[in-house]
Amino acid sequence: MAGERSGEDVVSEYLEQNPQLAPWLDSLRGYCESNKQWVARREFLLRNMETVPTVEPGVPSSSLDRLLSLSMVWANHVFLGCSYPQAVMEKIQEMGEGIVVQDPPVHKTTTKDGVRGKRGADGDADGCGKRAKCGANELDGRTSSWSVSQKAGPHPQAPAEHQPLFNRLYKTVAWKLVSAGGFGPNLDHFEILRSCAESCKQTLTSVFVPLKDIAGLPAARTQKEGHVCEIRCQTVYMGTGYGRDEAAARAMASKEALKVFQGRKVTVKICRRRYKGKDVDDLILFDEQPRSQGFPPALSYPFEDEQPEEKEEGSSS
Repeated sequence: MAGERSGEDVVSEYLEQNPQLAPWLDSLRGYCESNKQWVARREFLLRNMETVPTVEPGVPSSSLDRLLSLSMVWANHVFLGCSYPQAVMEKIQEMGEGIVVQDPPVHKTTTKDGVRGKRGADGDADGCGKRAKCGANELDGRTSSWSVSQKAGPHPQAPAEHQPLFNRLYKTVAWKLVSAGGFGPNLDHFEILRSCAESCKQTLTSVFVPLKDIAGLPAARTQKEGHVCEIRCQTVYMGTGYGRDEAAARAMASKEALKVFQGRKVTVKICRRRYKGKDVDDLILFDEQPRSQGFPPALSYPFEDEQPEEKEEGSSS
């Protein structure tokens, strides 16, 4: 992929010569990732795929997860002004060497002495960047209106950031179900889900609400006794279940969550959902099956500035 033409031209020619890569690459694009950001990150992925022979297009692996994570870190640094530990910064700078981003954002910074660093591209000297480090959803001065107007809700890059984890979890669940003889009604669905999450160094969050306190239940559900359970992992909604008690509700929620892993892949997306009578953006784990109805109302919403007081139970309980 060497040459003196623009990186986008070289990438386009490379994909014309390797058309089987294009659909797979497009599946890696982040939700709400702009064309400019995606073109740059796509070039980052293609350049570094050649140096990581264990990465196979379309095949989940720890090498691919690492490459995707580093590509997001690099993009966050270039477009959002985020900084990371020195070793990580050196790594992404090395991997991104040679990639030219047209008219990249210029981020304002301050030194330890409070001296103002780079000015914005328009020469405005008003204010200075407040960060030496930042989270993935903190933007530069020209796009900071998003963080002001969206105080609650997952940030646009959240699906792409969570996807590598759920790719690993998908593979772990698949092997676990094979060893258990396949998906079936007699499995301990929660234990399978819990152990798989633990293998990926994650925990599950179970939120319980009495059934009588739930608004917006399906019309056919007339009973008011029992509990509802919602299961999340890393803020991503996985399933809801109903039962006569908390244990039964959690078992049903786990069963519903495991059903999502029965397809060829899982995908994290942002979708609208009801929460306390309002429509909100939520992170949801999808399979490839078409859905004829919406999701149950959310029992929890981890994207608010102030968390509602809900009963939570970690996977280790």
